[in-house]
Amino acid sequence: MIRICSTEDVPKGTAISADVDGTPIALVHGEDGGFYAAYDECSHASVALSEGEVDGCTLECWLHGSRFDLRTGEPTGLPATEPVPVYPVEVRDGDIYLSLTPSNGVTR
Repeated sequence: MIRICSTEDVPKGTAISADVDGTPIALVHGEDGGFYAAYDECSHASVALSEGEVDGCTLECWLHGSRFDLRTGEPTGLPATEPVPVYPVEVRDGDIYLSLTPSNGVTR
């Protein structure tokens, strides 16, 4: 697991972009209070998902409106049809850690 940042760096309901060993990551503090990590690029267009809106446990691509479930990486609406990689996240002592091995088996 790789330390990314403090939990205080990601307010509830927001996403930030992080470069983790050359992998672009959208780190999200979901409205459910959980922390999630997804590959920071929409599977439909080369747009940073971290610039989109958080809604519950989904992250919306701002360009065309595709939403991705942060637990599974699956798109919940068109135009995206392919999932994005999602990564395991742990919170320890107020810090966020993640593994770069996708929990959903999707690679980029």
